[in-house]
Amino acid sequence: MKKRNTQDAQEATRLMVVEYLKKKTGTQKEAGDIFGITERGVNKIWCKYKGGGKRALISKKRGVREGKKITSEQAKEIKRLIRDKLPEQLKLSYGLWTRDGVKDLIKKKYGISLSKWQVGRYLKKWGYTPQKPIAKAIEQKEEKVKEWLEKEYPKIKKKAKKEKAVIYWEDETGMRRDHQAGKSYAPKGKTPVIKKTGQRFSINMISALSNRGHLQFIIMEAGFNSEVFIEFMERMIKQSKQKIFLIVDGHPSHKTIIVNTWLEEHKKKIKIFFLPPYSPELNPDEYLNQDIKTNVIGKKRAINKKQMKENVTKFMYRRKNNFKQVQKYFHEKHVKYAA
Repeated sequence: MKKRNTQDAQEATRLMVVEYLKKKTGTQKEAGDIFGITERGVNKIWCKYKGGGKRALISKKRGVREGKKITSEQAKEIKRLIRDKLPEQLKLSYGLWTRDGVKDLIKKKYGISLSKWQVGRYLKKWGYTPQKPIAKAIEQKEEKVKEWLEKEYPKIKKKAKKEKAVIYWEDETGMRRDHQAGKSYAPKGKTPVIKKTGQRFSINMISALSNRGHLQFIIMEAGFNSEVFIEFMERMIKQSKQKIFLIVDGHPSHKTIIVNTWLEEHKKKIKIFFLPPYSPELNPDEYLNQDIKTNVIGKKRAINKKQMKENVTKFMYRRKNNFKQVQKYFHEKHVKYAA
Protein backbone atom coordinates (compact mmCIF):
# COMPACT_ATOMS: atom_id res chain seq x y z
CA MET A 1 0.00 0.00 0.00
CA LYS A 2 2.93 2.30 0.78
CA LYS A 3 4.27 1.82 -2.76
CA ARG A 4 0.86 2.67 -4.23
CA ASN A 5 0.72 5.84 -2.13
CA THR A 6 4.20 6.80 -3.36
CA GLN A 7 3.12 6.24 -6.94
CA ASP A 8 0.01 8.37 -6.40
CA ALA A 9 2.14 11.20 -4.96
CA GLN A 10 4.55 11.04 -7.89
CA GLU A 11 1.65 11.06 -10.31
CA ALA A 12 0.12 14.10 -8.58
CA THR A 13 3.46 15.92 -8.75
CA ARG A 14 3.79 15.21 -12.46
CA LEU A 15 0.33 16.59 -13.12
CA MET A 16 1.05 19.74 -11.06
CA VAL A 17 4.30 20.29 -12.99
CA VAL A 18 2.40 20.11 -16.27
CA GLU A 19 -0.27 22.56 -15.07
CA TYR A 20 2.46 24.94 -13.92
CA LEU A 21 4.18 24.86 -17.32
CA LYS A 22 0.93 25.02 -19.29
CA LYS A 23 -0.01 28.27 -17.53
CA LYS A 24 3.50 29.62 -18.30
CA THR A 25 3.87 30.57 -14.65
CA GLY A 26 7.62 30.04 -14.78
CA THR A 27 10.50 28.15 -16.41
CA GLN A 28 11.28 24.45 -16.15
CA LYS A 29 14.12 25.24 -13.77
CA GLU A 30 11.75 27.21 -11.51
CA ALA A 31 9.23 24.34 -11.66
CA GLY A 32 11.98 21.97 -10.49
CA ASP A 33 12.82 24.20 -7.54
CA ILE A 34 9.15 24.47 -6.52
CA PHE A 35 8.29 20.76 -6.76
CA GLY A 36 11.63 19.35 -5.65
CA ILE A 37 12.60 17.81 -9.00
CA THR A 38 15.70 18.26 -11.12
CA GLU A 39 15.38 20.41 -14.23
CA ARG A 40 16.07 17.29 -16.29
CA GLY A 41 13.20 15.52 -14.53
CA VAL A 42 10.84 18.40 -15.29
CA ASN A 43 11.87 18.30 -18.94
CA LYS A 44 11.20 14.54 -19.07
CA ILE A 45 7.70 15.04 -17.58
CA TRP A 46 6.92 17.80 -20.10
CA CYS A 47 8.12 15.69 -23.06
CA LYS A 48 5.97 12.77 -21.89
CA TYR A 49 2.95 15.03 -21.66
CA LYS A 50 3.53 16.50 -25.13
CA GLY A 51 3.90 13.02 -26.59
CA GLY A 52 0.98 11.28 -24.93
CA GLY A 53 -1.09 13.78 -22.96
CA LYS A 54 -2.04 13.28 -19.32
CA ARG A 55 -2.48 9.55 -19.86
CA ALA A 56 1.30 9.27 -20.29
CA LEU A 57 1.76 10.63 -16.76
CA ILE A 58 -0.55 8.15 -15.02
CA SER A 59 1.22 5.56 -12.86
CA LYS A 60 0.88 1.99 -14.08
CA LYS A 61 -1.07 -0.37 -11.86
CA ARG A 62 0.74 -3.15 -10.05
CA GLY A 63 0.34 -6.65 -11.35
CA VAL A 64 0.08 -5.73 -15.02
CA ARG A 65 2.52 -7.87 -17.00
CA GLU A 66 3.62 -4.94 -19.14
CA GLY A 67 6.27 -5.83 -21.68
CA LYS A 68 5.77 -9.62 -21.53
CA LYS A 69 6.26 -11.22 -24.93
CA ILE A 70 3.94 -13.66 -26.65
CA THR A 71 5.25 -16.97 -27.95
CA SER A 72 5.65 -17.78 -31.64
CA GLU A 73 2.63 -20.12 -31.47
CA GLN A 74 0.52 -17.41 -29.84
CA ALA A 75 1.67 -14.90 -32.47
CA LYS A 76 0.71 -17.34 -35.23
CA GLU A 77 -2.82 -17.68 -33.81
CA ILE A 78 -3.26 -13.91 -33.34
CA LYS A 79 -2.16 -13.31 -36.95
CA ARG A 80 -4.70 -15.87 -38.15
CA LEU A 81 -7.53 -14.34 -36.15
CA ILE A 82 -7.00 -10.75 -37.30
CA ARG A 83 -6.63 -11.98 -40.89
CA ASP A 84 -9.76 -14.11 -40.95
CA LYS A 85 -12.10 -12.55 -38.37
CA LEU A 86 -13.58 -9.16 -37.51
CA PRO A 87 -13.34 -7.93 -33.89
CA GLU A 88 -17.11 -8.21 -33.38
CA GLN A 89 -16.97 -11.88 -34.40
CA LEU A 90 -14.64 -12.39 -31.44
CA LYS A 91 -16.90 -10.32 -29.14
CA LEU A 92 -14.56 -7.33 -29.04
CA SER A 93 -15.99 -3.81 -29.12
CA TYR A 94 -14.12 -2.59 -32.21
CA GLY A 95 -15.31 -2.12 -35.77
CA LEU A 96 -11.86 -2.67 -37.28
CA TRP A 97 -8.53 -4.09 -36.17
CA THR A 98 -6.61 -1.27 -34.48
CA ARG A 99 -3.59 -1.62 -32.21
CA ASP A 100 -5.92 -1.33 -29.20
CA GLY A 101 -8.17 -3.99 -30.70
CA VAL A 102 -5.27 -6.43 -31.18
CA LYS A 103 -4.01 -5.53 -27.69
CA ASP A 104 -7.39 -6.49 -26.19
CA LEU A 105 -7.49 -9.69 -28.26
CA ILE A 106 -4.11 -10.79 -26.85
CA LYS A 107 -5.25 -9.94 -23.31
CA LYS A 108 -8.55 -11.79 -23.74
CA LYS A 109 -7.03 -14.90 -25.30
CA TYR A 110 -3.77 -15.24 -23.38
CA GLY A 111 -4.08 -12.91 -20.36
CA ILE A 112 -1.00 -10.98 -21.48
CA SER A 113 -1.07 -7.18 -21.28
CA LEU A 114 1.01 -5.45 -23.93
CA SER A 115 1.21 -1.75 -24.68
CA LYS A 116 -0.24 -0.63 -28.00
CA TRP A 117 3.30 0.35 -29.03
CA GLN A 118 4.45 -3.23 -28.48
CA VAL A 119 1.45 -4.43 -30.46
CA GLY A 120 2.38 -1.98 -33.22
CA ARG A 121 5.88 -3.44 -33.37
CA TYR A 122 4.46 -6.96 -33.59
CA LEU A 123 2.13 -5.94 -36.41
CA LYS A 124 4.99 -4.32 -38.31
CA LYS A 125 7.14 -7.42 -37.83
CA TRP A 126 4.30 -9.59 -39.16
CA GLY A 127 3.95 -7.41 -42.25
CA TYR A 128 0.54 -6.05 -41.21
CA THR A 129 -0.10 -2.42 -42.17
CA PRO A 130 -3.12 -0.11 -41.62
CA GLN A 131 -5.21 -0.12 -44.79
CA LYS A 132 -8.58 1.15 -45.91
CA PRO A 133 -10.82 -1.95 -45.88
CA ILE A 134 -13.06 -3.00 -48.75
CA ALA A 135 -16.64 -3.92 -47.87
CA LYS A 136 -17.63 -7.57 -48.13
CA ALA A 137 -20.99 -9.03 -47.28
CA ILE A 138 -21.10 -11.52 -44.42
CA GLU A 139 -23.30 -13.68 -46.68
CA GLN A 140 -20.50 -14.04 -49.25
CA LYS A 141 -19.39 -17.63 -49.80
CA GLU A 142 -15.62 -17.90 -50.17
CA GLU A 143 -15.91 -21.16 -52.09
CA LYS A 144 -18.11 -19.43 -54.70
CA VAL A 145 -15.58 -16.63 -55.11
CA LYS A 146 -12.76 -19.15 -55.47
CA GLU A 147 -14.73 -21.10 -58.06
CA TRP A 148 -15.41 -17.88 -60.01
CA LEU A 149 -11.76 -16.84 -60.03
CA GLU A 150 -10.29 -20.25 -60.77
CA LYS A 151 -12.93 -21.85 -63.01
CA GLU A 152 -15.91 -19.77 -64.09
CA TYR A 153 -14.21 -16.59 -65.29
CA PRO A 154 -11.37 -18.44 -67.12
CA LYS A 155 -14.11 -20.37 -68.99
CA ILE A 156 -15.89 -17.13 -69.92
CA LYS A 157 -12.60 -15.60 -71.08
CA LYS A 158 -11.78 -18.66 -73.19
CA LYS A 159 -15.27 -18.73 -74.69
CA ALA A 160 -15.12 -14.99 -75.48
CA LYS A 161 -11.86 -15.49 -77.34
CA LYS A 162 -13.33 -18.36 -79.33
CA GLU A 163 -16.46 -16.38 -80.29
CA LYS A 164 -14.52 -13.11 -80.73
CA ALA A 165 -16.74 -11.48 -78.09
CA VAL A 166 -15.90 -8.49 -75.88
CA ILE A 167 -16.42 -8.85 -72.11
CA TYR A 168 -18.19 -6.05 -70.22
CA TRP A 169 -18.87 -5.70 -66.49
CA GLU A 170 -22.17 -3.96 -65.66
CA ASP A 171 -23.53 -2.31 -62.52
CA GLU A 172 -26.15 0.18 -61.33
CA THR A 173 -25.68 2.90 -58.76
CA GLY A 174 -27.69 5.65 -57.09
CA MET A 175 -26.21 9.08 -56.36
CA ARG A 176 -27.59 11.36 -53.63
CA ARG A 177 -26.90 15.07 -53.37
CA ASP A 178 -25.83 14.85 -49.72
CA HIS A 179 -23.05 12.33 -50.37
CA GLN A 180 -19.84 13.65 -48.76
CA ALA A 181 -16.29 12.59 -49.58
CA GLY A 182 -12.74 13.72 -48.97
CA LYS A 183 -11.30 16.22 -46.48
CA SER A 184 -11.45 19.99 -46.18
CA TYR A 185 -8.65 22.31 -45.04
CA ALA A 186 -9.41 24.39 -41.93
CA PRO A 187 -7.48 26.08 -39.09
CA LYS A 188 -5.99 23.57 -36.67
CA GLY A 189 -8.51 22.69 -33.98
CA LYS A 190 -11.42 24.14 -35.97
CA THR A 191 -13.33 21.25 -37.47
CA PRO A 192 -14.93 22.38 -40.76
CA VAL A 193 -18.72 22.38 -40.80
CA ILE A 194 -20.53 21.37 -43.99
CA LYS A 195 -23.89 23.13 -44.11
CA LYS A 196 -26.54 20.99 -45.73
CA THR A 197 -29.90 21.85 -47.15
CA GLY A 198 -33.15 20.03 -46.57
CA GLN A 199 -33.50 19.69 -50.34
CA ARG A 200 -32.66 16.12 -51.24
CA PHE A 201 -32.48 14.75 -54.75
CA SER A 202 -30.79 11.90 -56.50
CA ILE A 203 -30.15 10.32 -59.89
CA ASN A 204 -29.38 6.77 -60.96
CA MET A 205 -27.00 5.33 -63.49
CA ILE A 206 -26.39 2.04 -65.23
CA SER A 207 -22.98 1.51 -66.80
CA ALA A 208 -20.71 -1.15 -68.20
CA LEU A 209 -17.01 -1.18 -69.01
CA SER A 210 -14.47 -3.47 -70.64
CA ASN A 211 -10.79 -4.03 -69.88
CA ARG A 212 -10.04 -2.58 -73.32
CA GLY A 213 -11.23 0.80 -72.04
CA HIS A 214 -14.73 0.86 -73.55
CA LEU A 215 -17.49 2.46 -71.48
CA GLN A 216 -21.28 2.60 -71.92
CA PHE A 217 -23.77 4.33 -69.61
CA ILE A 218 -27.29 5.65 -69.16
CA ILE A 219 -28.22 8.29 -66.55
CA MET A 220 -31.80 8.19 -65.36
CA GLU A 221 -33.99 9.87 -62.78
CA ALA A 222 -36.28 6.88 -62.23
CA GLY A 223 -35.25 3.62 -60.57
CA PHE A 224 -33.68 0.59 -62.19
CA ASN A 225 -35.87 -2.23 -63.54
CA SER A 226 -35.92 -4.88 -66.28
CA GLU A 227 -37.17 -2.43 -68.93
CA VAL A 228 -34.23 -0.09 -68.26
CA PHE A 229 -31.84 -3.05 -68.32
CA ILE A 230 -33.15 -4.15 -71.73
CA GLU A 231 -32.93 -0.58 -73.06
CA PHE A 232 -29.31 -0.45 -71.94
CA MET A 233 -28.44 -3.77 -73.58
CA GLU A 234 -30.12 -2.64 -76.82
CA ARG A 235 -27.88 0.41 -76.88
CA MET A 236 -24.85 -1.74 -76.23
CA ILE A 237 -25.44 -4.14 -79.12
CA LYS A 238 -26.19 -1.23 -81.50
CA GLN A 239 -22.81 0.34 -80.66
CA SER A 240 -20.77 -2.86 -80.77
CA LYS A 241 -19.56 -4.74 -83.85
CA GLN A 242 -18.69 -7.72 -81.67
CA LYS A 243 -20.79 -10.09 -79.65
CA ILE A 244 -21.03 -8.97 -76.01
CA PHE A 245 -20.48 -11.10 -72.92
CA LEU A 246 -22.05 -9.05 -70.11
CA ILE A 247 -21.11 -9.90 -66.51
CA VAL A 248 -23.73 -8.75 -63.97
CA ASP A 249 -24.64 -9.23 -60.32
CA GLY A 250 -27.69 -11.02 -58.96
CA HIS A 251 -30.09 -8.05 -59.03
CA PRO A 252 -33.67 -9.36 -59.52
CA SER A 253 -34.13 -7.15 -62.60
CA HIS A 254 -31.41 -9.17 -64.37
CA LYS A 255 -33.36 -12.41 -64.02
CA THR A 256 -36.97 -11.65 -65.02
CA ILE A 257 -38.94 -13.50 -67.67
CA ILE A 258 -38.94 -10.49 -70.03
CA VAL A 259 -35.14 -10.19 -69.75
CA ASN A 260 -34.64 -13.91 -70.43
CA THR A 261 -37.03 -13.72 -73.39
CA TRP A 262 -35.18 -10.71 -74.83
CA LEU A 263 -31.80 -12.43 -74.34
CA GLU A 264 -33.03 -15.53 -76.16
CA GLU A 265 -34.09 -13.35 -79.10
CA HIS A 266 -30.69 -11.65 -79.21
CA LYS A 267 -28.44 -14.57 -78.22
CA LYS A 268 -26.24 -14.11 -81.29
CA LYS A 269 -25.33 -10.61 -80.12
CA ILE A 270 -25.26 -10.76 -76.33
CA LYS A 271 -25.06 -13.21 -73.42
CA ILE A 272 -25.03 -12.50 -69.69
CA PHE A 273 -23.08 -14.19 -66.89
CA PHE A 274 -23.53 -13.80 -63.13
CA LEU A 275 -20.94 -12.86 -60.53
CA PRO A 276 -20.88 -14.85 -57.27
CA PRO A 277 -23.55 -13.61 -54.82
CA TYR A 278 -22.63 -10.72 -52.51
CA SER A 279 -19.31 -10.03 -54.28
CA PRO A 280 -19.33 -6.40 -55.52
CA GLU A 281 -15.55 -6.13 -55.02
CA LEU A 282 -15.09 -8.50 -58.00
CA ASN A 283 -16.82 -6.04 -60.34
CA PRO A 284 -14.52 -3.36 -61.90
CA ASP A 285 -17.57 -1.16 -62.51
CA GLU A 286 -17.84 -0.69 -58.72
CA TYR A 287 -14.61 1.32 -58.81
CA LEU A 288 -16.05 3.61 -61.48
CA ASN A 289 -19.03 4.21 -59.18
CA GLN A 290 -16.70 5.06 -56.30
CA ASP A 291 -14.78 7.46 -58.56
CA ILE A 292 -17.96 9.35 -59.47
CA LYS A 293 -19.23 9.58 -55.91
CA THR A 294 -15.88 10.82 -54.62
CA ASN A 295 -14.88 13.24 -57.38
CA VAL A 296 -18.25 14.47 -58.67
CA ILE A 297 -21.03 14.01 -56.11
CA GLY A 298 -18.92 14.44 -52.99
CA LYS A 299 -16.76 17.36 -54.13
CA LYS A 300 -19.02 19.28 -56.52
CA ARG A 301 -22.14 20.19 -54.56
CA ALA A 302 -24.99 20.46 -57.09
CA ILE A 303 -27.76 22.95 -56.31
CA ASN A 304 -30.45 20.93 -58.13
CA LYS A 305 -31.01 17.64 -59.91
CA LYS A 306 -30.38 19.16 -63.35
CA GLN A 307 -26.94 20.37 -62.33
CA MET A 308 -26.11 17.02 -60.71
CA LYS A 309 -27.04 15.23 -63.93
CA GLU A 310 -24.91 17.64 -65.97
CA ASN A 311 -21.91 17.14 -63.66
CA VAL A 312 -22.15 13.35 -63.83
CA THR A 313 -22.73 13.35 -67.61
CA LYS A 314 -19.65 15.51 -68.25
CA PHE A 315 -17.54 13.29 -66.01
CA MET A 316 -18.76 10.12 -67.71
CA TYR A 317 -18.06 11.44 -71.21
CA ARG A 318 -14.54 12.38 -70.13
CA ARG A 319 -14.06 8.83 -68.89
CA LYS A 320 -15.68 7.36 -72.02
CA ASN A 321 -13.18 9.23 -74.19
CA ASN A 322 -10.20 8.18 -72.08
CA PHE A 323 -9.54 4.47 -72.67
CA LYS A 324 -6.47 4.36 -70.42
CA GLN A 325 -8.37 5.86 -67.49
CA VAL A 326 -11.12 3.25 -67.83
CA GLN A 327 -8.51 0.50 -67.94
CA LYS A 328 -7.13 1.75 -64.60
CA TYR A 329 -10.30 0.56 -62.86
CA PHE A 330 -9.00 -2.95 -63.57
CA HIS A 331 -5.78 -2.26 -61.64
CA GLU A 332 -7.49 -2.55 -58.24
CA LYS A 333 -6.32 -5.60 -56.29
CA HIS A 334 -9.64 -7.45 -56.29
CA VAL A 335 -10.30 -7.06 -60.03
CA LYS A 336 -6.85 -7.60 -61.48
CA TYR A 337 -8.07 -11.04 -62.50
CA ALA A 338 -10.21 -9.28 -65.14
CA ALA A 339 -7.49 -6.98 -66.54
